[in-house]
Amino acid sequence: MQNQFDIVIRGGRILDGTGSPWVKGDLGIRDGRIERIGSLSAGAGKTIDAKGMTVAPGFLDIHTHNDLTALPFPDSESYIMQGVTTAVVGNCGLSMAPVHAEKVDLLKRYLSPFLRSDYEYGWDWRTIADYYRAVEAQGTTQNLVPLVGQGTIRLAVKGFDTTEATKEDMKAMKGLLVESLEQGCFGLSTGLIYPPGMYSTTEELVELASVLSKYGALYATHMRNEGDKLMDALEEAIRIGEENSVPVEVSHHKAGGRLNWGKVNGTLRAMERARARGVEIDCDVYPYTAGSTTVTAMLPGWALEGGVDKMLGRLQDADTRERIRNEISQGTMTGENWIKSAGWDGIVIGECPTHHEYEGKTLEQVLREKGRFDEPYGALFDWLVEVNGGATMILFVMDDEDVKTVIASPLSSVISDAWTTAPRAGGKPHPRAYGTFPRVLSKYVRDEKVLSLPEAVRKMTGKPAAKFRLKDRGLLKEGYWADVVVFDPETIRDKATYSDPHQYPEGIGYVLTNGEIAVEGGKMTGVRSGKVLRRC
Repeated sequence: MQNQFDIVIRGGRILDGTGSPWVKGDLGIRDGRIERIGSLSAGAGKTIDAKGMTVAPGFLDIHTHNDLTALPFPDSESYIMQGVTTAVVGNCGLSMAPVHAEKVDLLKRYLSPFLRSDYEYGWDWRTIADYYRAVEAQGTTQNLVPLVGQGTIRLAVKGFDTTEATKEDMKAMKGLLVESLEQGCFGLSTGLIYPPGMYSTTEELVELASVLSKYGALYATHMRNEGDKLMDALEEAIRIGEENSVPVEVSHHKAGGRLNWGKVNGTLRAMERARARGVEIDCDVYPYTAGSTTVTAMLPGWALEGGVDKMLGRLQDADTRERIRNEISQGTMTGENWIKSAGWDGIVIGECPTHHEYEGKTLEQVLREKGRFDEPYGALFDWLVEVNGGATMILFVMDDEDVKTVIASPLSSVISDAWTTAPRAGGKPHPRAYGTFPRVLSKYVRDEKVLSLPEAVRKMTGKPAAKFRLKDRGLLKEGYWADVVVFDPETIRDKATYSDPHQYPEGIGYVLTNGEIAVEGGKMTGVRSGKVLRRC
C-alpha cells in the first residue's frame, strides 16, 4: 500500500505560530506542504517521533544580512542549526544588487568586511533577479526573502556623493526601485547611519518610498539614530510610512549608550500612537546587549565620501585627523558616535581577515598593546589604515532591561541582525549568528519568563510572516509549506559566546524546509530545499 504522506511528525506538542497554546497531534507532510494535522494513522515514508517535543513553524528571521553570504555558505549553517528556515535579506540599506557597472568596485569595497575573501563571487550580476538566479543555481538551505537596499540604489546612481539627489537622480533611483520590486523584492530597506544612505534627506526618502504603495511593499529602516536622537529618528521613520501609506518595520530597536537607556519606553508608546492613527509600524529586536557593524562606522559620515579607499586616504592627512578627532571627542559628529556611547573598552574587534591577531580584543587592548593609548585617536586612525578599513566590531551599548522591554512588546518580532557563518570561517563574529532564537527560548522564556512559549514562537513565526505578507508561511496550517522545527523546550539553549562564538545550539532535533529534512538528530543533512521567495 502506498504511503499517504512523505513524512509524519508524530506525538508532538504543536504550537501553530498564532500564539495559541499547544495541542498534541501529528503533522502529515506531502509534496513539501502540510497536508493534515491531527491524529494520523496513515503510513509515511519517514516518521519522526516528536513525543515530549515542541513542533513549531520554522523560525522566520526578518532582519539578516544572509544575502551577503548566500553564495559562499549555501548550507546556511549557523542559521539552519538554530531552526531558522526563512530569512529576510537586504537589510540596513545594503543589498547585493542593483549594481552599476562603473560603480561595482565601490560596492565590493564597501561590503568587503562581510564578504568571504577566499570565495570568488564573480560579480557578474546587475539586477536583483540576476543575483538571486545565481543563488538558486547552487541551491540554498534557507528560504530567502529579498529587500532592496536604498544605500545600494543610491550608490548605483550617485556613488558615495554627499550632495542632495537631483530630479534626474530621483528618476534613476525610482527606476531601480521599480525594477527590483517587479523582480520580486518585498520592500525597501534603509541604513541611515551608513553612507551613502545617510547622505539622503528625509524628503528624498519620502519621495523614493512613494513607489512602495503601488506594489504593496514595506519600508524597513535602520533609523538615522539609535541613541541621543532616537525619538527624532523614529519620527522620521513614521513620517515616511505615514505620508506614503506603507507599512514600516523599525529594525533592531534599541537605545544605545547608557544615558539613553530607558528611552525605548517612549518610542514604543510613540509607535502605538502612530498605529492608533493608522500607521502600520512594528519593530524587531535581538536578545543581546551588544550590536555589531563595520569599523568604518566609527567615523563621521563625511569621511567616507567617495568610498572606503578615499576615506583611507583622508586618514593620512593631519588636518582631517584633527577634524575627525574633534567631532568624535566633542560629540558633534553626525550619525552614531560609537566611541562615545560604547567607550574604547566597549568596542570589540569581531572579524578582521587581514589581521586575525586583533579578533576578540577590545579597541583599548589593541591600542594599549601598540603602546599608543595615551593618544588613542591617532592610534585608531593608523589602525584603520593598517587593517584597510576591513573589519567588523561588536559594540556593548545596550541595557538588558531595555532588551526585555522591547522583546515583551506586542509590536516586536525576534531577529538576529547577523550573516551566515560556520566554524570553518574563523574570526569572532557576534554570537547572535548562532544563538539568537535558542537564546530567546532559554533565557527569556524558560529562565526569566519574559515571554510565554506560545508568544515567543509567534514572534519568531506567525507575526513576522504576517508583517511581510508571506503566503503559506509562518504557521503550522494545512496547505502551508512545511517549514518546521522540532525542539525540546526544556533543553534548548544557545552555546555561542562572545569569546567562543562558533558553537551550534542544543535542544533542536529536526529542521525541515519545504518538507525536506535539513537537520536530523541535531546534525545537518546537506539537503538544500530552500527557495528564493518573490513578492509577486
